[in-house]
Amino acid sequence: MSDILKRMRLDGQVAVVTGAGSGLGRATAHALASAGAIVAVTDIDGLAAANVADEIEREISSEISGVVDQGIDNRASSFTMDITDENQVESVMEGIVEQYAKIDILINNAGIGARTATVDLTTELWNRVVDINLNGQFICARAAGRYMVEMGSGAIVSVASIMGLTGGGKHPNAAYHATKGAIVNLTRSLAVEWAPRGVRVNAVAPTYVLTNLTKRLLEDDETKAYILANTPMHRLADPDEVAAAILFLASDAASMVTGHTLPVDGGWVAR
Repeated sequence: MSDILKRMRLDGQVAVVTGAGSGLGRATAHALASAGAIVAVTDIDGLAAANVADEIEREISSEISGVVDQGIDNRASSFTMDITDENQVESVMEGIVEQYAKIDILINNAGIGARTATVDLTTELWNRVVDINLNGQFICARAAGRYMVEMGSGAIVSVASIMGLTGGGKHPNAAYHATKGAIVNLTRSLAVEWAPRGVRVNAVAPTYVLTNLTKRLLEDDETKAYILANTPMHRLADPDEVAAAILFLASDAASMVTGHTLPVDGGWVAR
């Protein structure tokens, strides 16, 4: 194996993935585990998180380098975690450190949207999207970041969106667009602050990703045509394609990369 490929390995590193019970979070948890990471699968739906952790346990060989040698019995654990609940987030992060002695990687994935015309967007719904998409990512980054800063190393990858880099898509979604744009700049801010402490912070900005949610969107022919027409590659992203970009940014292959948002968008923002 070349040195570059070795740098993509995460053997023995402890990775926390939020919103990992389905979709992109699930794909990312699997990708990190396949690269050798010990994965803490977190989700507000504890059963979904447990199912993903069980999948990883079944699929990843016990011979992964570094895991058996460290005497770690499981390569994936599940935690019920509401990212907007500061006390719960702090408690879960503490529990992960108690179990595995450290946190090397945080994938800030959990989020929601609100496709509503702005004139009809209630303050309650706006605040809910901001609370989950922005405040939740901050709460998780702060909680995991404390351990990383103390350790002198770590990598955080947040999930933004192409809608945080552009003015929007086919459907009005002001709260989603605003929070994803804020994640881009929060990423820059944390990267600059924590770089001297050995912690890298980056983000990915996916296009529409093939998940159960977007599959319902594609049932509308007009929406499907709009997405394909605005994507030079003329297709949606597969969750594994975005997970691969997250894996790169989390790994030592990206050791000189911090403060950046990587579009995974088939050329959407390059138009």
